[in-house]
Amino acid sequence: MAANDVRTGGGAHRPTMSLLYNPAFRSILFQIVTVVVVFGAIYYAATNVVANLARSGMSSGFGFLNSRAGFDIGQQLIAYSPDSTYFSALLVGLLNTLLIAFWGIITATIVGLLIGIGRLSKNWLIAKLCTIYVEVFRNIPPLLVIFFWYLGVLALLPNVRTIFQHVKDNPGAFFFVSNRGIYFPSPVPGESFVYVAAAFVLGIIAAIAFTKWATAHQLKTGKRPPVLAVNLGLIVALPLVVFLVLGSPMTLDYPVPGSFNMSGGMVIGPEFLSLYLALSFYTASFIAEIVRAGIRGVATGQTEASYALGLRSGLATRLVVLPQAMRIIIPPLTSQYLNLIKNSSLAVAVGFADLVAVGNTILNQSGRSIEIISIWMLIYVSISLITSVFMNWFNARMALVER
Repeated sequence: MAANDVRTGGGAHRPTMSLLYNPAFRSILFQIVTVVVVFGAIYYAATNVVANLARSGMSSGFGFLNSRAGFDIGQQLIAYSPDSTYFSALLVGLLNTLLIAFWGIITATIVGLLIGIGRLSKNWLIAKLCTIYVEVFRNIPPLLVIFFWYLGVLALLPNVRTIFQHVKDNPGAFFFVSNRGIYFPSPVPGESFVYVAAAFVLGIIAAIAFTKWATAHQLKTGKRPPVLAVNLGLIVALPLVVFLVLGSPMTLDYPVPGSFNMSGGMVIGPEFLSLYLALSFYTASFIAEIVRAGIRGVATGQTEASYALGLRSGLATRLVVLPQAMRIIIPPLTSQYLNLIKNSSLAVAVGFADLVAVGNTILNQSGRSIEIISIWMLIYVSISLITSVFMNWFNARMALVER
């Protein structure tokens, strides 16, 4: 009877023990415990902060974002004045950050690709110059590179008085470079601009659709339609026809000398230029090494086979090597894009009004340090996650599909 009781008791515990030794169940259990602990810690920290603020007589919340900003911002992509709200000021800073990140990523990718290919060049001089570029920029802190462009290059450009004298000597000039920025005409949209822009967008969509159809037609019949000619016609000719029918879609506002500075036109300030050039050339040095490693990762037999088919070195690299190397390049390239986006916060060193600089001004005026830091963290995490999702999607599109 006792033996039967022991067997019965052991049988009752056996399903529970087997469940704990189930890897799938344990992984789910550990994830649930982790989520509970993390959210519990966040809840504890939040309630603790609110209690401490209430004990100190300080208010909390994001209602202050509707208050008047009271300060000006040098470079702005949307309408803004000191009478605007703190929320508008943060939006201006966010757009400036996205502007730096967008153009910085494009420039760094192009320069890094060229330098990475140049390091593998058979020309000794080109290979050594590219190597020097990588070793110099990769081993210098990005903040120092920003100061180099801001104080060592752009600050040495001609001053405004010299520009005024140049305008007097050349009345028809409309492009000026000075230590206060680069001045050039700004486009002023006309009544027909919307229609020309719509025709341009429609042409791009039609070109993408035609390219997909041409690829499918080539796979089916072995003949490729004239994709380049048709796409140029759709993207260029269609807006041109709308332009000829409706008239000029825009006019130009030229910069002219004022009492103390240039007026009219557009200006790219030295703060933006120094940050843009520094982050682009600094990040390009890392991208160049990624590109070089990706090309080295492609089997040598692929290049030899392309030469055997009669392809020249440049065509072999562009059509055979690089498409295969992209599968190696894209994952680490994502990290460099994220680093460039986060390094844009160094703009405060040269006075460029990015998200951190504008938020720092609001923090000093309102004293809402917790709220401002929370906004910074939320925005940077969101930008990084969106960038990662896009790069992961692009990496999946470039992945080798087995048939």
